[in-house]
Amino acid sequence: MSAVDLSRSADAQALVRDVEVLGNRLAAVREMIGRVIYGQEEVIDLSLVTLLAGGHLLLIGVPGLAKTRLVETLATVLGLDERRIQCTPDLMPADILGSEVLEETENGRRAFRFLPGPVFSQLLMADEINRASPRTQSALLQAMQEGRVSVAGQHHPLPRPFHVLATQNPLEQEGTYPLPEAQLDRFLMQVDVTYPDREAERRMMIATTGAVADSIGAALSPQDLMAAQALVRRIPVGESVVEGILDLVRGARPEETTLPEVRQHVAWGPGPRASQALMLAARARALLQGRLTPSLDDVLALAKPVLRHRMALNFSARADGVTLDEVITRLCAPLA
Repeated sequence: MSAVDLSRSADAQALVRDVEVLGNRLAAVREMIGRVIYGQEEVIDLSLVTLLAGGHLLLIGVPGLAKTRLVETLATVLGLDERRIQCTPDLMPADILGSEVLEETENGRRAFRFLPGPVFSQLLMADEINRASPRTQSALLQAMQEGRVSVAGQHHPLPRPFHVLATQNPLEQEGTYPLPEAQLDRFLMQVDVTYPDREAERRMMIATTGAVADSIGAALSPQDLMAAQALVRRIPVGESVVEGILDLVRGARPEETTLPEVRQHVAWGPGPRASQALMLAARARALLQGRLTPSLDDVLALAKPVLRHRMALNFSARADGVTLDEVITRLCAPLA
């Protein structure tokens, strides 16, 4: 065996070992989160997949489904510095990014000093993000894409890791502003939070109305999370998975699809960022489950949360009662 082959074999063995070790630690993280978040196992897994992939997450659900509690729990378990923004119509960009103030020094000179806003955190929670005006929503665009903000012509890098977890209430429409497509595309996934089953709601009711509440601590550190994110990018992906992702994403575009349902019902489809998101999320899901490489099952499981906010139905589809989830299910059928 040549030196190159020996090096590749050693790298592969190290990768297998790292995946096994991290998989066990992530199992403990999932178990710890499950102590305080009941009946939302899929939402927990998708949230962890998003963070492992280095992305941002949009949680949509009616009030009382523990969306805010989930974000706070993730920050605690992962040891992240967390800040919260309660979005309202009168929230201004400076309330998120920060602002410059004019100060006078001891010798009488005046100078501007930058006061960082809550975006300078490792985990930023934007609660009810659609209540903020479009001007304020746009304050997060550069932060989510580039990991920095620009104020008064100066660039300010954000802490690492940096993640935005936003919540949205689909019921209340008074005083809300729909998120623009450019904003939505920056979220790795949109996760719809549904009601828990009866047994989970029973456990929740008993546990949260008693005298003693479950407490949790940090299971990982920010450095551990960044190491996991680097490991995700090292996980090999088979050619069948790569082609499956391309078939799925390109098939969701009305201009390129062979499916009549897409041509008939979809106004516009996902861009290349959807392919990137599916690739990273599939790797992260495999890592979360302790597997060395993702499969097409991972792609199919992640198709709806990755694609549903990157597509739009046309008027005829809405008139006929067609939903995006139905269209995505039809897109996934050839890969199943």
